[in-house]
Formats: sequence, C-alpha cells, structure tokens
Amino acid sequence: MRTHRTSRLLSVAAGAAVLLGGAVVGPATAARAASPLRDVLVVGNSQAGTVSFIDAHTFQNLGSLNVTADAQQRIDAMDPIQWAGFLAVTSVEGGNRWVDDATLSPDGQRLYVSRGNLDDVAAYDIATGAQLWRTRLDGFKADHAALSPDGTRYVVSATTAQKAEVLDTADGTVVGSFPTGTYPHQNDYSPDGRYIYNSSIGVTSLPKALEFLKGSFQLTKVDAKTLAVVQTWTFPHGIRPNVIEPDGRTMYTDLSYLNGFVQYDLATSQIVRTVTMPYSAAGAALSPDSYPQNSAHHGLAVSGDGANVCDAGTIDDYAAIVSTADDSTRGTVTYPNGSLPYWATSSADGTLCFVSLSKANAVSVIDYATAREIARVPVGAFPQRERTGGIDPSVLGGLSPSAG
Repeated sequence: MRTHRTSRLLSVAAGAAVLLGGAVVGPATAARAASPLRDVLVVGNSQAGTVSFIDAHTFQNLGSLNVTADAQQRIDAMDPIQWAGFLAVTSVEGGNRWVDDATLSPDGQRLYVSRGNLDDVAAYDIATGAQLWRTRLDGFKADHAALSPDGTRYVVSATTAQKAEVLDTADGTVVGSFPTGTYPHQNDYSPDGRYIYNSSIGVTSLPKALEFLKGSFQLTKVDAKTLAVVQTWTFPHGIRPNVIEPDGRTMYTDLSYLNGFVQYDLATSQIVRTVTMPYSAAGAALSPDSYPQNSAHHGLAVSGDGANVCDAGTIDDYAAIVSTADDSTRGTVTYPNGSLPYWATSSADGTLCFVSLSKANAVSVIDYATAREIARVPVGAFPQRERTGGIDPSVLGGLSPSAG
C-alpha cells in the first residue's frame, strides 16, 4: 500500500506541473500563471456562502471569496416548483447550505463551486471575483463534486435527480450524466482519471426504523470517458465519506449510523473489517434519529503512506488517528462539545489531516506522525468540504482579508 500511495502522490504532482501552462484557459490567464503555485487548503463555508483559502504549510488564513453574491437573484428567479424544492431541501438540511464543494483549477486561477441549495455549479475568476459561468443542475440540490485530473471536467451529484452530471469546466456545459444509487453524494476520480466513483446515502430524512425505504446505498464505478457504468456495489447502510486506495481495491468508508468506519474489498464485494470507535458522553446520549443527516462519524482521510486513518467523530466531537495495521488508536484530538467535526482531508504530501469543525467555524490540523493537533484555523460559518490545491500567488489580491 505504501508504494502505491507514493506513486499516486508523484503522479498527481507531475500532472499538476504539466497543467501549469493552462491548456483549458485563455492566453491572458495562462500568462498570469508564471509563478509557482502556492499549496493551499480550500474550505467551503456552507452557511457563510464563502470559500476560505488556508496556506497548507503555515496554516495562515489567506482570505476568502464570496461565491453567493447572486444568491437572492437566483432565488427570485426560481419558478414555483424550484422554490418548493429549495424550501424542502433547506428544511431537511437544517438551514441554508450555500457552498457544498469547491475546487481549484490546475492553474490555480479559477474556483469551481457546487452551490448546494441553489442547485447549481458556478466558476469564478479568483483575481477579480467575477462569476465566469453558472449551470443549474437537474433536481433541487447540488452535492459533492470532483475535478478530473486534467481539469477539464467537473462531476457533481444532482442529489434529488438520482444522477451525477458532468460539466465542461471551460464554459459549464453539461456534457453528460450517469445513473447512481439513491441520493448520490460523494464523487472521486481515480488517480489516472480513467474512472469516476460515486457513492449514495439514501433518503436521509426517513428515520432509521424505515431504513429499508431509504433506497439503494450504492457505490457506482463509471468510465470517465464514456460515462458508462462499469460496476456497482451495494452496501447495508448509506455510504458516507470514503477513500478508495490507488490499488482500486481497498476502500475505507464511514457508514450511516456507524460510530466508526469499515474497510471494504472492492474485488470481493465484502466488508473486511469494521472498526468501532468509542462514544463520547454526548454522542452516547443521542438517538440514531438525532444524528446529523444519519451520520455518527462523517469525515475520513488516509495518510500518504497508507498507515493511518483519520476518522472524524461527528457526534463525539473528536478526531482519531487509527493504525491501518492493527486498528489501534494512536491518538485522539478532542474538541469542545458541539464542534461537529464534519469532514477530513489529507494534505498533498500526506503528512497532515485537516478536519473541519462545522459548528466551531474552524479547521483543525493534525500531524499523522504524532497524532496531535498542531493548529486550529478560524474560517467562515459552517465549514464542510475541504480540498487541497495550488493557487497562483498573483490572484491572492482578489481575496477578502476576512476569515470567511
């Protein structure tokens, strides 16, 4: 696993270097990309409607970009059916969730944003803050997204439409879609860009007693070029944050209602082992129907050497570093009650785990080597998804100096 993971990191770095010329952008933008990119963590502040940029080495908050300046305009333009869908999704989500996902373009000058309750995807020029294009998806909610390794395609889950849509990043045109399980959620490209993986969570508004009515909890593997479904796997519960290792066989995933995570073998379609984590006092006092969107633990990352899992204990207010060799907990970072750890991402070099604390409006930085928190960075309201990337230093002037 260690060799595969290292190879992936090298291939991603090489791919990023090739793309610095900006093949999918215009000459003026390409000319701006002469400077080396600065490693950053992109954080979508869901309630604030902004995206924060954190230096991935110094952990300085470099500023934020407002990606919902047109929100009221979009709401006013909704027809009655879209308005009803907006109200329904907002109610289920427990309030406005403007930013679901955000990703930097390979040249570090554009930002692509999946705008949850607005049910659209928009692209922004970071230097000016200008919205370059906007595309509304089918259904009523835009969910998790993934950018292809070459930066030309952006796949987004159209949750209530039961499919994922693929957009051309040049102009936002929908170039295709593919069927998914019920309520598609996370999307990921394989490191070589050959496949897309989509996982579904089922209808989260139904109680646990009616889990059999929530629909299909399905992992879907798709040919990224043709968008034809290659294979599907069915899980016993909703598939929450997950990591598929470069070998294309080993998968670590949180599942709905599980206070922990599982290792899954995609070759045999079997759960290899289940790692049950301890409840906090507050977590143990909750009924499953009180878990946020059915999630006990919602946030999972794997270290670059494959030796550790970073597991975000959403209802338990901690993040644990767990050895993949023997499932032992190497260390636990505990947060104040109600912090709601809600996503985890490894740094580009695989040495750090970033955990979003949604109700604490902060990002926790954990060192895999020591299993200790080394920084906590203030961001905007209700941070959720985090993505690593490189930003062109010449566009930093377009960011607001505020945290988020």
